[in-house]
Amino acid sequence: MSTRARRTPAVSDLKQERAIRTRALILDAAAQAFADKGYPDTTLLDVAQLTGATKGAVYFHFANKNALAVAVTEEFYVRLRGLVEEVGKAELPPVAKIGRLITRTGEMFRDDTVIKAGARLQIEQSLIDADLPTPFLGYGEAVTELLRAAEAEGALPDGSEPEALGRVLVAAFFGAQHMSWVINDRVDIADRVREVLAIILPGAVPA
Repeated sequence: MSTRARRTPAVSDLKQERAIRTRALILDAAAQAFADKGYPDTTLLDVAQLTGATKGAVYFHFANKNALAVAVTEEFYVRLRGLVEEVGKAELPPVAKIGRLITRTGEMFRDDTVIKAGARLQIEQSLIDADLPTPFLGYGEAVTELLRAAEAEGALPDGSEPEALGRVLVAAFFGAQHMSWVINDRVDIADRVREVLAIILPGAVPA
């Protein structure tokens, strides 16, 4: 086998790895721009400058700004699903898992740029000429499943219905994080999350 034949796969692999890294950098830059400026005021030039790449490099990976918005929103849900799976594996009672899930989600809304961007893009969905993932469904279903498990253990307040309680809890959380963002740039989100849990599901308030 010639030297060239042996090296070709390695060169191809390096190019692929570099392309993956570049795409990830572009996605992170887009999330930063969307989170800071919103969809209407973000341009592909903004993203390129944040990445340190050319507009051509951005276009190579994403056809337009709509495609970037879809990709960032999809990553938003990938990260939420990852958190749901992580909390699901914890050796905790169902109600405590709910408390951890909601609390950790609040921290992500405060600290994770992709989560901040995804939340903002969902609000600005009518301005985006592309179909974004349906919000909240998977997350709400995960909370409801934990509430059903808690009900089976007799850990819910008397008369509670897991489905209704799940809808109220998820709606209250996402409403609270939105108000925290608008009023205080989410600096106080930990306190707002504790309030939501204390009122709706007191047993889920972390120690």
